Amino acid sequence: MIRRLASSVLLLALAVCFSSAVSAQPAIQPAADITKVPAAAQPSDHFDAEAATEAYMAMMPPAAVARSNAYFEGGYWLILWDFLAGAIISILLLATGWSARMRDVAERLTRFRWIQNFVYWSEYLVVSSVLAFPLTWYEGLYREQKYGLATQTFGPWMGDQIKGFLVGLILGGIAVMVLLAIVRRAVRTWWIWGSLFGIVFSIIGIAISPVFILPLFNKVTKLNDARVTVPVLRMAHANGIPANDVYEVDASRQTTRMSANVSGFAGTMRITLNDNLLRRGSLEEIQAVMGHEMGHYVLNHILKDVFFTSVVIVLSMAYLFWSVQWSIKRYPQWGIRSPSDPAVIPLATLLVSILFFVLTPVLNTQVRMQEKEADMFGINASRQPDGFAQAAIHLGEYRKMRPGTWEERIFFDHPSGYDRIHSAMVWKGQNLDLFRAATPVAPPQP
Repeated sequence: MIRRLASSVLLLALAVCFSSAVSAQPAIQPAADITKVPAAAQPSDHFDAEAATEAYMAMMPPAAVARSNAYFEGGYWLILWDFLAGAIISILLLATGWSARMRDVAERLTRFRWIQNFVYWSEYLVVSSVLAFPLTWYEGLYREQKYGLATQTFGPWMGDQIKGFLVGLILGGIAVMVLLAIVRRAVRTWWIWGSLFGIVFSIIGIAISPVFILPLFNKVTKLNDARVTVPVLRMAHANGIPANDVYEVDASRQTTRMSANVSGFAGTMRITLNDNLLRRGSLEEIQAVMGHEMGHYVLNHILKDVFFTSVVIVLSMAYLFWSVQWSIKRYPQWGIRSPSDPAVIPLATLLVSILFFVLTPVLNTQVRMQEKEADMFGINASRQPDGFAQAAIHLGEYRKMRPGTWEERIFFDHPSGYDRIHSAMVWKGQNLDLFRAATPVAPPQP
């Protein structure tokens, strides 16, 4: 079965290799130099935040707005298609008995339960990845090329996919072995101990990602451009961030998107910005973006995320404790012996995907609220409202700038571009003295 599926994907991959090179379109750039402050946003006695916001919004040509809207609104449908594709794969593995047969294969290969679970996980990851490959390719490469956001062709993109597969194989395999052992040994309380393990595992992931995971996909180097590092580190030190270096990541090998982060914690904390931001952003924009990222650190969003994630993990485990047992009794034809049977993994995946699909607005709102807090911190820390507006316009290449109220509440995990520019201009209007040229003082008369 796996061999036939792999052959089908190989044929698709060969076709994609030839089509990818001609499908990319260049991103539509703003109609004006966004590093120049528009007249309506210049400091004056008649400064109006609404007019300044509209002046910045007008810097995006209609074609760029239309493309951004189409890309972002298409993402709404992808939320549904991703959920349905995952659900179909899980149901297929359960209803056809493939999941039970993969477990039987693992048991024939070894008598050690831990290794059986890892073997099953390997089989499951291969089969589910192969079945999901067409949508993964469309969403991760073809669509990104179509909207001028991807810089990779099929070969390098596939290389990153293989790396991601191996990371998932190792880390996922560890998680599966430990969780199934917990379920086997704590029949009535496994959701409690499983929650504790999930929380610890997520904290370890946050800690190791910037130092050990990111370098697998991108080259991370120390940035030595004093024009960038000096103001960024000054801002960091002024806000109690213990960093003495700034790092650059070569994201341009994959995408045109601009980004930065202050990630990790304790000994793994790093200030990182990607080369797209360095190449395309002004110094004011870089400072504004980094002020935002520092806001996540200073406002303890990492710890708050850990707490929120912990609550979600506990609720998910409690939900699985009930729903898995009910499903096993309701559908004995699936061949799942007990909740500790590795053949339960497609069922658990299906149940969790249903939960998270329903919770999409809640999860987006939690992230969006933190992003709004970081926005306000970043404007106050960097004092670069125009740089912040520039960043919003750049992000508007792939984020809808002016959504409806409920559209933003349901689908946006960041404030809209309009909201961000407007917040920056309101701040600027309340701090005009910082931007007016100093009035020369006449010398005293003799």
